[in-house]
Parts: sequence; structure tokens; C-alpha cells
Amino acid sequence: MNFEMRIANMLADNMNGFITFVRENHENENNCFCLNRDKLYQLKLLVEEFKFQVLADELKRINRFTWDENYTHLLVERFRRGMRIIEEYVENNYSDLFIFTARLYTLNNLSLLLCKEEESDTALSE
Repeated sequence: MNFEMRIANMLADNMNGFITFVRENHENENNCFCLNRDKLYQLKLLVEEFKFQVLADELKRINRFTWDENYTHLLVERFRRGMRIIEEYVENNYSDLFIFTARLYTLNNLSLLLCKEEESDTALSE
């Protein structure tokens, strides 16, 4: 199995884990981690708005048997656009959403591994 294909599958699995984590924390009424339920609901809406579930399922589907580099990079770039906004939202509301920072850190690093070539090319041009 190709190294990039494994990373793409790990990213898809971690995206599904993040989506489930957000959903379960929102549905749990006795949640002691998030003091402001409205901010948690907003995070849930952001995850749904950027269609993370669709992206994760599609990323898993296309990298199940073969490595499709172009389509994988397209999906990862769409995911990263949504991640930037979600990371900023969690950072601005850190006192209520601190529990999500570890998962966001993992997702960010996995996605950077897949678009490392593109990032290094843009860094060199600047």
C-alpha cells in the first residue's frame, strides 16, 4: 500500500472520529467539558456546513484500493479550507472548546502531510 494512501485513509478515519466526537459531545446533556452549549452547537454546524462527513467518506472510498493523487489533493484542500475556519473558531472560544484542540492538531498535521509538496512550493515562491 502506498504511503500517501495510508495517510489519506488515516486522515479519513480521524475526520470520522472528530465528527463523532463533536456529535457525541453535543448530544450529551451532562457534558462537563463545554460550559456554553451554544458554542458547541456552532461547532457542530460548522462541521456540517463544510461537509466533513462527505469529504471523509469520499477520501476513504477513493483511497481504498488505489492512490488517486489529484482527487485526494482536491479533497484535502477542501477539508483544509474548513479546518482553518474551525481552528480559528475553537481558538477564539478556547475556554469552552479546549477539548477539541488535540483532535484538530492531529487532523491538521495529517492533512499537511498530504499537501506538503504544495505548501513547500508556495513557501519557496514567497
